[in-house]
Amino acid sequence: MEVTAWTSMHSVMTAQDDKRPFSRATLRRILSFAGPHRAKLLQFLALSVVTALLAVATPVLAGRVVDAIVKGDADGTITRLALLIALIAVVEAVLALATRWLSANLGEGLILDLRTAVFDHVQRMPVAFFTRTRTGALVSRLNNDVIGAQRAFSNTLSGVVSNLVTLLLTLAVMLSISWQITLLALVLLPVFVVPARRMGSRMARLQREAAAHNATMGTQMTERFSAPGATLIKLFGRPADESAEFAARAGRVRDIGVRTAMVQSTFITALTLVSALALALVYGLGGFYALRGSLEPGAVVSLALLLTRLYAPLTALAGARVEVMSALVSFERVFEILDLKPLIAEKPDARKVPEGPVSVEFDNVTFAYPSADKVSLASLEDVAVLDNRGGTDVLHDVSFRAEPGRMVALVGSSGAGKSTIAQLLPRLYDADAGAVRLGGVDVRELSTDSIRATLGMVTQDGHLFHESVRANLLLARPEATEEEVWDALRRSRLDDLVASLPDGLDTVVGERGYRLSGGERQRLTIARLLLARQRVVILDEATAHLDSTSEAAVQEALAEALEGRTAVVIAHRLSTVRAADLILVVEDGRIVERGTHTELLAAGGRYEQLYRTQFERPGSEEPQPVA
Repeated sequence: MEVTAWTSMHSVMTAQDDKRPFSRATLRRILSFAGPHRAKLLQFLALSVVTALLAVATPVLAGRVVDAIVKGDADGTITRLALLIALIAVVEAVLALATRWLSANLGEGLILDLRTAVFDHVQRMPVAFFTRTRTGALVSRLNNDVIGAQRAFSNTLSGVVSNLVTLLLTLAVMLSISWQITLLALVLLPVFVVPARRMGSRMARLQREAAAHNATMGTQMTERFSAPGATLIKLFGRPADESAEFAARAGRVRDIGVRTAMVQSTFITALTLVSALALALVYGLGGFYALRGSLEPGAVVSLALLLTRLYAPLTALAGARVEVMSALVSFERVFEILDLKPLIAEKPDARKVPEGPVSVEFDNVTFAYPSADKVSLASLEDVAVLDNRGGTDVLHDVSFRAEPGRMVALVGSSGAGKSTIAQLLPRLYDADAGAVRLGGVDVRELSTDSIRATLGMVTQDGHLFHESVRANLLLARPEATEEEVWDALRRSRLDDLVASLPDGLDTVVGERGYRLSGGERQRLTIARLLLARQRVVILDEATAHLDSTSEAAVQEALAEALEGRTAVVIAHRLSTVRAADLILVVEDGRIVERGTHTELLAAGGRYEQLYRTQFERPGSEEPQPVA
């Protein structure tokens, strides 16, 4: 049999049978994504039909050539038929290229639309979504499932149309030539199709198992090959165990590959045998009728050639439902992401932060982190049921005001709610009650772009992308000039270091910036903040994990960053915020004390306890304050 037959059978064997019902709403959404590509889709289907017509014409012409040879070519019939067959072959080749071009444009266009839609949607999700989701599972939706959905248009749809046309035309021509031989040939159809379905389900199970093992290996490699993961494995001395675990999974994938190869080989050998038996039946019975004079010799040849084009579309159509359901599963997995509503939405009439110095205000703010069912999916967390715990208030009636150009410090025990307060300002979350204001305007009334242009944040991990120093800095302000970049580096005490790097600003900093020291990473994030020129600065324990030398350099850079700006500083080391205009002591989500450093020490409350705990231990010393 020809290549198209094996391609059709392979698609049936590898498709995954999923019998879940699908709603009309899902189908309408699929058609909405196909809408922009309607013209190319119609052209694609039209060419598929024409190609199917030509595929049936060639066997018929071949039979007429045989008849002309038997009867004698007195009028040049063979030459004309040969030229016609050659012309059809050329047209088929041109149509094949045109069909492939349309298929590629249609499929890749759909992939672009789906990926862009999912990527844009995921970017609007709250931080809680990313803290719960497996990154690998999310990336898989953007890759594997999007490509699976694309096949519904580029492969399955055209295959159903062309195979249906080919099947109907082939049957009609075969029945017109000899209905007796055609019906007898169809007797072998169950022997042909039933194994395809059974082998298909077996192949699908093997491929699902292999995919699961490959996904697990991918997750293991992603986590263990990162700098923190590799360090952890080395520190605990488990490389041999990790290698054994990886080898076991890889060995299972190898075994599945061998079994898959043998199943395919057995299946194809069996189908080749069935095809040969069917051809033998056609030649034997057709030859008998030809010798009796009831059938032309050319008709026997046409029937034999048409038979090879009959079983392929029959097999493909028998598995078309499985292919369609597999494609719909991919679409639903993509739509599952798109249907997860972002908790933070910008109002249509959103305003800009007022010009000039900006104040920060919390007005009786109460907040509880959202439960998992509001921000995540069980399939993305690799759990059967989402953890629905949540809704417990972590902030209670928090109120304070940072005047323009002033610094407010948040101190307290770990888990008291300090970082949560900081996350409400850039609107990573929204308050459940009360209001958070920038420049006197509720952040829920402000545009996202305006908030980002007004407020900058430096966290304790100093996260950087695996890109160049320049790219990490320009993330803050892409239009910044070379002089402005170097000025930010100078003010963050990094200009000499960057100048000494092999490629200067174009030096790649490594994953999460691990090619730099902790202090250098922090200063680079501060340089990014300086480059952005934002009017409000949040420092979330920016020096928490640094040694004394690195902390001193970062403190100098922070002094530059805070100059003239409104600042909210979360501090673990109380001595760094002694010069704050207002210090708030946060415990259990409440502000229990407020005042200056001197006032709080004199009050003898919780702040004084924290201060004494830190600095009455032997060897403890006070570093310089931030401002």
